[in-house]
Amino acid sequence: MTKPVKQLHLAAHFPGVNNTTVWSDPRAGSHIEFGSFAHFARAAERAKFDFLFLAEGLRLREQKGRIYDLDVVGRPDTFTILAALAAVTDRLGLAGTINSTFNEPYEVARQFASLDHLSGGRAAWNVVTSWDAFTGENFRRGGFLPREQRYERARTFLHTTWELFESWRGDEIVADKASGEFLAHPDVGRFSHVDAHFDIAGQFDVPRSPQGRPVIFQAGDSDEGREFAAADADAIFSRHSTLDAGRAFYADVKGRLAKYGRSPDELLILPAATFVLADTDAAAAELAHEVRLQQVSGATAIAFLEQLWNRDLSGYDPDGPLPDVDPVVGENTTARGRASVRMYSDPLATARDWRDRAAAKNLSIRELIIEVTGRQSFVGSPATIAATINEYVQADASDGYILVPHLTPGGLDSFADKVVPLLQERGVFRTDYAGRTLREHLGLPLRPPAGSRAHAAGARAAS
Repeated sequence: MTKPVKQLHLAAHFPGVNNTTVWSDPRAGSHIEFGSFAHFARAAERAKFDFLFLAEGLRLREQKGRIYDLDVVGRPDTFTILAALAAVTDRLGLAGTINSTFNEPYEVARQFASLDHLSGGRAAWNVVTSWDAFTGENFRRGGFLPREQRYERARTFLHTTWELFESWRGDEIVADKASGEFLAHPDVGRFSHVDAHFDIAGQFDVPRSPQGRPVIFQAGDSDEGREFAAADADAIFSRHSTLDAGRAFYADVKGRLAKYGRSPDELLILPAATFVLADTDAAAAELAHEVRLQQVSGATAIAFLEQLWNRDLSGYDPDGPLPDVDPVVGENTTARGRASVRMYSDPLATARDWRDRAAAKNLSIRELIIEVTGRQSFVGSPATIAATINEYVQADASDGYILVPHLTPGGLDSFADKVVPLLQERGVFRTDYAGRTLREHLGLPLRPPAGSRAHAAGARAAS
C-alpha cells in the first residue's frame, strides 16, 4: 500500500537574541523596533506559514559580571508584540514562549484568552520551565523550585489554565427578550482549584475564545519533556533537524501518544531549522561558511568556551589551541542565565571530546566552536532546499520546520519568495489558507479539557 503524501507545516522563529543572528551584516536591522517584527510577520503570512514564533527571556544573560553580548538590545515583552502583530496580520498564527515557573495560571490564561480574541483564534503558547535562581532573582520566588519538580509544576499550571479556559462554555450569556438586556448565568467563569502548587478560586473574566484554548507547544528534549508533550501538547518544538536524529525523535515521541488515548496526528513534531540559500549549491556552501564565521567571532568563541570551562579564558588566543587546563566542575560562576549556559552533564568528558576533535582535525578554538555549536540545517539552491525539506517530512523526520533565518528582519524573504513556490508546485504545501484559526492551519483536533472524562481516562492509562 502506497503511503499517502504528507502536507508539511512551516513556521518562522523571529531571530532575536541568539547565536544564529549575524549582527554585523549591513542588512541587519533592529531586534526591538516594531517595524522589524511587522516585516517578519508579513513575510511569513505572504508565504502562508502556519505561525510566527517568539522566544522569551526573563533576565538578561551575564558573563563574568557583564551583560552577554547577544542580549544588549534587550528583550521586549512577548504578549505585547504578539498583540500588536495581530493587528497587522490576518491569518498567521501567533506563538509565544511564556514561563510556567515565574507566572500564575490566572494571569497567563487571561492573557492568552485575550490574545486569541484579538487575533480571531490564532494564539499559541510554548510552555517552558525555569529552575535557575539567577532568573528567579527577578521574582519573589527566586530559585525556590528544585529542578526535578519543574515539570510537575508545569503540568499542574497548564491543567489549571485549561480549567479557566473551560469555565466559559459559550452558552452562559442569554438575551432577555422582555428587557432587551443580556444576562449571564451566575456561575459563568466560576472556578476553584487547590493542589500542591496553587490554591485559587473566583470567576474567570474573559469569555470563551475562538479556539477554546490556545495551541500548546512544548520544547523540552529530556525524557520528562517528551512525556509532557505526549500527554498534553499539540506540537513539540524539537532541536533534531537532521534526517537520522529527526526520525529517531519522531518515532520516540509519537510512540508515547497511545497510552494517553491520543493518535499520532494529535501531536506535530516541528524542529527548529536554519537555512542558507543561494542560486547554486556551491554558492550556498560558500555563503554558509561565511555566515558561520560571522556568527562566531573570536570573542564569541572564547565566551562559548568559558561556559564549559567555567573559568576566565580571556588570555587565550581564539585562533590558537584549546586550554590544557581542565574545566572547573561545579556551579557555573562565569556565565549566568539559563539561556546562555549550555548544560553539560559531564564537563570533563565534554572537554576531552573537544580536545580529541581539535587534535584530529587540527582545529583552533574558534574553528572548534564553529563545529560544535551547530551548522545550518538546510544549505543549497531553492530546488535543493525544497527537495530536502520534503524528503525529511515524507520520511517522518518531522511534520514540518520552524525556520530561523540569520538576518533580522529580512532573512525570511528569500525563502518565502523562492522555496515556498517550489513546495507548492510539489503539492505538499498550501497555496492559501483554508481556515482562520491556528488549529485549522495545523490540522489539530479540539483536545478534551483537563478534568474531563477523556483526559482522566488518558491519565489513568498512563499511570
